[in-house]
Amino acid sequence: MAKIFFSLSGEGRGHASRVRAIVEHLRSEHDIVIYAPGEAYNFLNPAYHGSDIRVEEMAGLRFHYTASRRLAFGRTSREAIGYLRRLPSLVSSLTEAIRAHRPDLVISDFEPALPRAARKAGVPCVSIDHQNFLTTYDLSSLPLPLRLHAFYMGLIVRGYGQSPVHRVVSSFYFPPLRRGLQNVTQVGVLLRQEVVEAIPRNNGHLVVYLRRFAGENVLQALEGCGREVRVYGLGQMPPHRNLQFLPIDEAGFVNDLSSCDALICTAGNQLVGEALHLGKPVFALPEARNYEQYINGHFLRQSAAGESAELEQLDGARLANFLNRLGEFRSKIDRQRINGLPRTLHVIRRLIDNPRWLTHPETQPEFNPVV
Repeated sequence: MAKIFFSLSGEGRGHASRVRAIVEHLRSEHDIVIYAPGEAYNFLNPAYHGSDIRVEEMAGLRFHYTASRRLAFGRTSREAIGYLRRLPSLVSSLTEAIRAHRPDLVISDFEPALPRAARKAGVPCVSIDHQNFLTTYDLSSLPLPLRLHAFYMGLIVRGYGQSPVHRVVSSFYFPPLRRGLQNVTQVGVLLRQEVVEAIPRNNGHLVVYLRRFAGENVLQALEGCGREVRVYGLGQMPPHRNLQFLPIDEAGFVNDLSSCDALICTAGNQLVGEALHLGKPVFALPEARNYEQYINGHFLRQSAAGESAELEQLDGARLANFLNRLGEFRSKIDRQRINGLPRTLHVIRRLIDNPRWLTHPETQPEFNPVV
């Protein structure tokens, strides 16, 4: 049994969902400690309270938004500067923890402190995230403005992390990797077991997931679509016409998602991938100035498995056009390729069982897709 330290970003539930999907398969084999900030800690700590998995709270970056639903660069930047000032002391405390407990492997899902501590302590680190698509994928198919944003965002991602021994990049889309890269594994989305086990069916309703906010244009378009709409992310409220506003509930959400005709959501990689695995067309709504989500929306359209438009641009006509094309979108979804968990687990187990693979990846045994 090996010991694994696992850290993750605290923004959104995508990171926490990826970590939980991995941990649930490794917990019977290895001793695991999770370091989680903010929202990720609030999600994971109750899930593992009193279990064999230890969840430690740590400092992390947080994004703030304005009243007009745009990223608040000023406040976000000020908090980021404060976090960076505290980062050396955080790295020092984590280095002490690594030296005291001697983990065999460190895994990071887009979190900067633990990989730096692992490097100082001489423990191998593997990154498993979506964000490194900016440093590993050939993004030449993007429109020029998005390519420029991707370039600058890639510089930030490079500075954020610390040269892991291996990078696993998780995404619902699969452009070619950049030439000359080594020690990179491209996988699909890391699916929760509840999603893997769900039985897809089409019961006619739509599922909507909106993070933090939704403009009147979105709700008006949904009211006029002629279908039952189950809305998550805005909190529980009384029903309004054809709209049901439901509280976040993992089991209820997966059941509604697996039985819906389509998903309408912000353009996060994790949720879009889960829906596509279940064979559901997606209308992705990137949040304003969230260029990673713009890129996700571009590749969703390129895959022909769904549609994308900015939140402020959704109206009844665009939604009706999407709903009229659901059969066309469904025919383009490659459900099997979307599940990236088996290959990710394979990489982790190889890194633990055969450290020589870190420098000689050609020694990797054949991949067995059975999880």
